[in-house]
Amino acid sequence: MDEEAWQARLADAGAVTEGGRVLHYGNPDLERRVALTGAVMADLGHWGVIRARGPDAANFLQGQLTADLREVGPAASRLAAHCTPQGRVRSLFRLLAREEEELLLLLPREVVEPALEALRRYVLMARVVLEPAGEGWVRLGYADPRGGQRLAEALGGEVPGEPDAVHRAGDVIVVRLHGSHPRFLLLGERPAMERLWERLDVHAAPVGAPAWELLAVLAGEPQVYPQTSEAFLPQMLNLDLLGGVSFAKGCYTGQEVVARTRHLGRLKRRMRRLGCPAQDEPPAPGTALHSPAWRTDEAAGTVVRAAADPDGGCQLLAVIPHELAPTGDQAAELRLGGPEGPACQLLPLPYPLPEEG
Repeated sequence: MDEEAWQARLADAGAVTEGGRVLHYGNPDLERRVALTGAVMADLGHWGVIRARGPDAANFLQGQLTADLREVGPAASRLAAHCTPQGRVRSLFRLLAREEEELLLLLPREVVEPALEALRRYVLMARVVLEPAGEGWVRLGYADPRGGQRLAEALGGEVPGEPDAVHRAGDVIVVRLHGSHPRFLLLGERPAMERLWERLDVHAAPVGAPAWELLAVLAGEPQVYPQTSEAFLPQMLNLDLLGGVSFAKGCYTGQEVVARTRHLGRLKRRMRRLGCPAQDEPPAPGTALHSPAWRTDEAAGTVVRAAADPDGGCQLLAVIPHELAPTGDQAAELRLGGPEGPACQLLPLPYPLPEEG
């Protein structure tokens, strides 16, 4: 019933939805432009929630995920990946603690069931229950280039100032996300989130999921979808640069391969940001990139996520070999979807990449 009531509120605000995903509120091009320059809020109902509860919940996840669960608590969240024994990322979560024996894992809705199935294989005798729990909470994204002051005023309290930091403002959990453009994840039950929506609506424009996706791309924040599950090592997605991989926590599924890659310096690819001015429709995750500077029998890169650019074309995050990264004034030619596809140019990320090769 809460889910239906929240959807009715979005509809009253003018939301155009498809499959539980808010596409826009009437003018998607304007929403993307506003997202880059002003305060916006986005329904994140297309994100699912897995709840891990029980006395062994934290210890169980400590043995499965790349992040250190000892760093997750009332004041701190983390990105975390669940890997195969070969070190490939099956699923990628935003992980936060709700209560002492309850943790929440946020991820795209279409990955919830496969992620649950993979995690449950390892439960054995652990006293932990893993279950989908998205219906109980409203998820909102909020972004404001002026920072978090107006959000703090709407919440009547402080907001976190550093990425991955968490504050609780009454019944609302507030998580600071990565990116130079201040972004926040807001999580709470419907009554509290409706009150917050009304307060934010004074200065923040509601935008659809594509506009929020653009901000995630600009932040250099990865995600894994069904098309890219088991395609990347965590470091290829820059998770080690975003606090999502611990090299000191001990064993977890896939840890040996992840650690060996780091210590032997064998990482040959990393995620980078690209712009494709001639490609208006954002490519799907898993779309190949090609380059005449790369082998003809192998794709030169793989799209991680993408979003339309308000100035035309699209921006995307893609994993590509170090050899194709710019050196001096030179940059390798990259084409989307095929050797004759639209050209893409490398763009900077908001965080530095280590020199590797």
